[in-house]
Amino acid sequence: MVYAKWGFWGLFWLVVVAFFHYTLPQHDVVRITDTYEKRVDPGSNALFWSNADTGSDPTTPSRDVFFIQTFQTNDKPMIYRNEDTGWGWPPYFKFDTSNLQAEASDLLSKKSDTNAQWVVITHYGWRNEFFSIFPNAVGIKPADGPDQTTIPWFNIVFLTVFAAFAWGIRVRWKRFRANRIDPVIEDWTEGRG
Repeated sequence: MVYAKWGFWGLFWLVVVAFFHYTLPQHDVVRITDTYEKRVDPGSNALFWSNADTGSDPTTPSRDVFFIQTFQTNDKPMIYRNEDTGWGWPPYFKFDTSNLQAEASDLLSKKSDTNAQWVVITHYGWRNEFFSIFPNAVGIKPADGPDQTTIPWFNIVFLTVFAAFAWGIRVRWKRFRANRIDPVIEDWTEGRG
């Protein structure tokens, strides 16, 4: 029974961590090499794409999606999609896809350039080549160089508030259980109930 309890809580917290890792903003320092538009037919991976009804006909099975090709500081490629999130989840309220694509196109830089332009791309989501999942870029700004670090202040504050909330619920549950449930169980097991 103890293993089932720990297994349940382990799985629960694993799902919570995965949800926050996918949803909260992340910052990558990259060099943009190309931007393009591609017709996409989301299939089994549709969960990882934005809602089709953001500015377009939701009944259309395929749609055009902007992509931003980049290289990370370790020379590994990273491709981002650039879609509006609209009013849906996650709540980035992104409606400036075309503007972001223009900014990305303006910041193109090749490896052979004497002064390569590095940028910080703010995004959410994961990259999975097997399932064709791409993180969604929500912001771009020039970086000072490839070694620039960004402190995720929003994530720190949000996760601190979440941890305080979870701790508060746990404390109240333990108090409720000690005052209301445990006495009833003790009375019942001792035959007084």
